[in-house]
Amino acid sequence: MKSHVTFSRNQRHGIFLLLLLIIVLQGVYFFIDFPSEDVVVDHTRLLQFEKTMDSLRLEKLQKLKPKIKPFNPNYMDDFKGAVLGMSTIEIDRLLDFRSQNQWINSSEEFQNVTQISDSLFEAISPYFKFPDWVKASRAKKEISNNFKGLKTDAEKNDLNTATAIELQHVSGVGKVLSSRIVKYRNSLLGGFTDVVQLEDVYGLNLQVIQNITEQFVVKTPKVIHKIELNTATVNQLVTIPHIDYDLAHRIIEYRQLRSGYNGINELLKVKEFPVNKIKIIQLYLHLEKNIDE
Repeated sequence: MKSHVTFSRNQRHGIFLLLLLIIVLQGVYFFIDFPSEDVVVDHTRLLQFEKTMDSLRLEKLQKLKPKIKPFNPNYMDDFKGAVLGMSTIEIDRLLDFRSQNQWINSSEEFQNVTQISDSLFEAISPYFKFPDWVKASRAKKEISNNFKGLKTDAEKNDLNTATAIELQHVSGVGKVLSSRIVKYRNSLLGGFTDVVQLEDVYGLNLQVIQNITEQFVVKTPKVIHKIELNTATVNQLVTIPHIDYDLAHRIIEYRQLRSGYNGINELLKVKEFPVNKIKIIQLYLHLEKNIDE
């Protein structure tokens, strides 16, 4: 055992010299600053490389992004609507419309039913694909209208006196829709002021409304005492359809910030204003002067 752990004199000298050499080399490493070559970066090539990598990354992301194929919006489900960017409320409007066994036959009718924003409508409407018979029927109707003269207002019947049976003679209006029209008209206590109020009748799409206006017109309009927009109070504004207390406060707040409205269409700039209902709301408003004048 002693022969394995005991070193000879020469071995001890060798170990000492090895330790001394290690200490010297460590001192040289820590205390002597060796010159290093400067790394030269070619910024032009580096920038070109980064652009190439970015383009490859974007190309990969585009491939991973789901592609929209032409589709019939009548068969849209919850998942499809969510992928396209529609809200739950907008999807529910479409599903409720279809549950009544009604069909969407144009892009404009889709927006009217779902009430999606114009920006979303412009993004997805090019992918709408309707059956050939719908296109043929639309073209046939346009040709028919060119040869058939439309009725004048004098020849049309009064919408405020029309019966449910008379309304059923309009294409697209059955027993359910005709009764809704009459019921809504009676709720207005005096009848319609303008045919645009038909847009508030649940289940009526733009095409059916157009069909109605081809045969009916408001000849005995209800007289509405219009509210001055630049002096209206919250309690006055909430009497107008589609304006609640929150919207009324925002309308007045915008009026105060802008020192009054110069035109009724400026209401469209109010936050969360129901843009698609502006024609109905303006029936109840008028604008005579700015409040600062």
